[in-house]
Amino acid sequence: MENTTGSESSDLHVSRRRIGSFVAVVLPVLLAATWFVCATWNHFWKRPATTPWEIIPSVLTVLFIVTTFLRMRHSNLGLRLAYRVSAIWLGVLNFSFFASCAAWIFSGATALVSIHVPPKTIALLFFGGAILASFYGWLNASWLRVTRVTVKLANLPEAWSGVSVALVTDLHLGNFRSAGFAGRVVAKLQGLSPQAILISGDLYDGSKVDCDALIAPWRRISALEGIYFVTGNHEEFTDRAKFLKAVERAGIRVLNNEKVERNGMQIVGVHDAETQNPEVFRALLQRAALDRHHPSILLAHQPTNLSIAEAEGVSLQVSGHTHGGQFWPWTWVAARVHGRFNHGLNRLGKMQVCTSYGVGTWGAPMRLGTGAEIVLIRLESAAS
Repeated sequence: MENTTGSESSDLHVSRRRIGSFVAVVLPVLLAATWFVCATWNHFWKRPATTPWEIIPSVLTVLFIVTTFLRMRHSNLGLRLAYRVSAIWLGVLNFSFFASCAAWIFSGATALVSIHVPPKTIALLFFGGAILASFYGWLNASWLRVTRVTVKLANLPEAWSGVSVALVTDLHLGNFRSAGFAGRVVAKLQGLSPQAILISGDLYDGSKVDCDALIAPWRRISALEGIYFVTGNHEEFTDRAKFLKAVERAGIRVLNNEKVERNGMQIVGVHDAETQNPEVFRALLQRAALDRHHPSILLAHQPTNLSIAEAEGVSLQVSGHTHGGQFWPWTWVAARVHGRFNHGLNRLGKMQVCTSYGVGTWGAPMRLGTGAEIVLIRLESAAS
């Protein structure tokens, strides 16, 4: 099938517009949160209202936004270090903000019941909790798990019955995760020996990197029925061609909005930009001409426009993107946005949808309430 996206210049124009909107909304919010955290600490620690150290948190907050976008076009050691330090701060800021809220509520409650708790004790209690949550979130994000699910498909060919397929998504190689992390993922997959490996986007973080060096560990692995890839939104931040070429050079089959058949299984891949346009998405699936008498697996980065895939006869869609919100309280937000398709195996009509938390992280390298996972899908035959 042909790629039906508009011109690269048009895509980049849309990306820049989205970036501008993102900065205009997010930066003031983050700076306000930073000010609130600093003001709360000063109040409970009995520091002057304005102190020089407050400049550092504000600088780190701005630095995260600036380096996020500079890293898309530039690559040097200074930028990488600045991004990593500011990304860690972003996670600390998240937990510190809610610690600040809790400190004020606790202080007010104790005052109402005439119980005196020293302000410094309150500060240590809640801000100490924020630091511990950040540290645990960092450790938890580095622990790679295997989540096993069973999917029953009608008319499943004998060649696919009882075998395992690995869903790997959201490695986000480039800003925080390196080739060493990719090597850990590959080693885990080698131990699982899946019959096929499906990479449903955000293999890269979208930053300017040596794409071949980052993906080099993937050259060490193969799967009987193949390894397949489609882009996620992060590969779409700039010209995705450089990422696709590196993936192909690593021996991974890029599904450029097309269908392949392997021993009676139809495997379809649609890149993220195309799945976000309902008309384009529908046209691509119609062009794939899925045989509804045989099972099919669709690789699509985001669990969106699901009704289109279901209407076109997809048996199983595999996705990522959500990260499950990655850490609290965004876990709650993601669950509200994506509903039951936020994570796990769920059904829409005749189609099943498997959404992974992903193995990497974006922004703060932390997970709290979610886990980094490879999803190992066991395929079994279901009654027609």
